[in-house]
Amino acid sequence: MCTTCGCSDDAAPRLTDVMTGQTIKLRSDAGSHGHDHDHDHHHDRHGDHVHVDGQTIVLQEAVLAKNDRLAERNRGWLQGRHVVALNLVSSPGSGKTTLLEQTIRALRHELPIQVIEGDQATVNDAERIRSTGCRVVQINTGAGCHLEADMVARGLEQLAPAPYSIVMIENVGNLVCPALFDLGEQAKVVVLSVTEGEDKPLKYPHMFRAADVMLLNKIDLLPHLSFDITRCVEYAKSVNPHLEVFLVSAISGEGMQSWYDWLRAQVQALEGAPAC
Repeated sequence: MCTTCGCSDDAAPRLTDVMTGQTIKLRSDAGSHGHDHDHDHHHDRHGDHVHVDGQTIVLQEAVLAKNDRLAERNRGWLQGRHVVALNLVSSPGSGKTTLLEQTIRALRHELPIQVIEGDQATVNDAERIRSTGCRVVQINTGAGCHLEADMVARGLEQLAPAPYSIVMIENVGNLVCPALFDLGEQAKVVVLSVTEGEDKPLKYPHMFRAADVMLLNKIDLLPHLSFDITRCVEYAKSVNPHLEVFLVSAISGEGMQSWYDWLRAQVQALEGAPAC
């Protein structure tokens, strides 16, 4: 067990359909990486190697191989149905759920959106999403610090998303482990708030390197903070030169149209694509 982040515990994760109240117990070993160790959880994957504190542990079988296979199955399932899946990742308190609420309300009449909510406990965020009229399922991971591909597969089965729609996967708040776990998504979207400090991309490079989009959120608070946007974006681009960056405020609405346009483009790109 990773004692630092608690990615394994005795409580099985659960999926709750917030619309019906139905709860499904997922696999009993969910959240476990399949290894026992006691160390800081900073991994860098390269093939079948995991780098831990500068040392390389060569794994006989890749720890994440099973997850990767299931993720590819999810990806094929989504592509075959012309569904865009986005993996929203961030630290706790970045404003992911508020951003999701505003996005759903703004696009509800043109883009069908469904949500898979990931948290260790409670259905609070899923209830907030349900209030928008959006279809949502909640996955509680217990002590698990991230969602995994098999959990998302069950969520997709429960949601049954329509063709040319979007599935937003709100991952557990954590900038470490979710970087490692492919869920079968089309893109990772990392949400960073201006209240967190501009050096986050340097402190958590694996997450920002794995992401396709960065939403720099809560820019309405800039007058009250000492935060250097230019430096933050430079740090993010130094880690990932291909990262697309949007400056947004889910509260004031500033910059959100650019984010909406990006979402529209993802769905439009599906039109005419052959089913797998």
